[in-house]
Amino acid sequence: MSRPAEPSITYNYDVVRQFTIATLIWGVIGMAMGVFIAAQLVWPTLSLDVPWLSFGRLRPIHTNLVIFAFGGGALFATSFYVVQRTSRVRLISDRLAQFVFWGWQLALVAIVITYLLGYTTSKEYAEMIWPIASWITLVWVAYAWLFFGTIARRTVKHIYVGNWFYGAFIIVTGMVHVINHMSIPVSLLKAYPVYAGATDAMIQWWYGHSVVGFILSVGFLGMMYYFVPKRAERPIYSYRLSIVHFWAIIALYIWAGPHHLHYTALPDWAQSLGMVMSLILLAPSWGGMINGMMTLSGAWHKLRTDPVLRFLVVALAFYGMSTFEGPMMAIKTVNALSHYTDWTIGHVHAGALGWVAMISIGTIYHMLPQLYGRKEMYSLGLINAHFWMATIGTVLYIVAMWVNGITQGLMWRAVNVDGTLTYSFVEALSASHPGYIVRLIGGSTFAAGMLLMVVNCWLTIRQSQSAPESVRAAQPAESAS
Repeated sequence: MSRPAEPSITYNYDVVRQFTIATLIWGVIGMAMGVFIAAQLVWPTLSLDVPWLSFGRLRPIHTNLVIFAFGGGALFATSFYVVQRTSRVRLISDRLAQFVFWGWQLALVAIVITYLLGYTTSKEYAEMIWPIASWITLVWVAYAWLFFGTIARRTVKHIYVGNWFYGAFIIVTGMVHVINHMSIPVSLLKAYPVYAGATDAMIQWWYGHSVVGFILSVGFLGMMYYFVPKRAERPIYSYRLSIVHFWAIIALYIWAGPHHLHYTALPDWAQSLGMVMSLILLAPSWGGMINGMMTLSGAWHKLRTDPVLRFLVVALAFYGMSTFEGPMMAIKTVNALSHYTDWTIGHVHAGALGWVAMISIGTIYHMLPQLYGRKEMYSLGLINAHFWMATIGTVLYIVAMWVNGITQGLMWRAVNVDGTLTYSFVEALSASHPGYIVRLIGGSTFAAGMLLMVVNCWLTIRQSQSAPESVRAAQPAESAS
């Protein structure tokens, strides 16, 4: 007896397409800005003494665009795509979806303008002044309502595991954003935080590490749990492990922030707690990485011919590497060498380029043809070229920063017999210059690969038939089992 045909469902792919295109555009802008400020460290006069071209103003724009515009855009696009397909229901409101998209773009433009003009809170990843932070809160509440409202109306009993990760990223990001930005406004452009001193620092890095943990890790793990099995055409390796992975990482990640404040005015017990939680965090992080890798059991041969799957798998490898490196750097004795050096920059970009960017690139390459009614991307050759440019660029970048960081740490702590410093800061900076050149080459190679991707995506869209709401998907409900 044959199974009855599944009813056809018309999903809201308009907002998914909008966020996908925005992700590509912001990604190129954010990474190009990263290349420019990397070049400033090679040629310090590159800013031409123009205030809004200074490193201090462009660097937070770079980090915000890469995290919230590129990474955030990829998370918006994929979460809306995944929640509809796995819940077997359309987003609950098309108008609210448009508000979320345009509201987020408005916030990003406001961030760029105010940072260029020098209006910031000076808090890492939270530099936006209070009117922008308040607007982002409103947009985020609308996003949460849209996401969880769609899940509430699902037509299948099971909530797919990827949606658990997306949901946790939405809830925790909103929570830490609101608490860290609590302030008393004194003018349109100025407000004072309600916290002071060491308390302010602890709240800031509770937020700062949660951005790394719940946006750049948990959110993208939701992406991994859908797109890796989908591309490999295999079920997730272990549904039980995915649930253990979820609850363990949710319980632990939020406690790791104090490891950013070793050897500061923060109480020693809080520093030690952050270190211990960071070390324990290695287990669930690797549990997720192993679950993703083992999903390819029986499908490893596909890596020879499918560069999109290669992006996803290499991203998992970088995720495993960076989530091993992070807890090791949280150990106080290691941190005494690594902190404030370029080693930290290398670690961040192992995660940002190797994990976040690569898995985003892989998912867009998989998703974009589906959104525009095509079977595959325009050019497999361009994807192959992009893969090698991204991989080589990432490796050059992080190796250069590892070498620089360890060199800096050793030179800064070297002392003569009489107790004076062996090297001046300028000597350490001079020793770092070759590494900055290699970093610039690596970053430029990665950014050039993004331009190839934009060309490939544009050609794919141009050759496809326009498919607004006529794009239909009638496939069985998807599960992690």
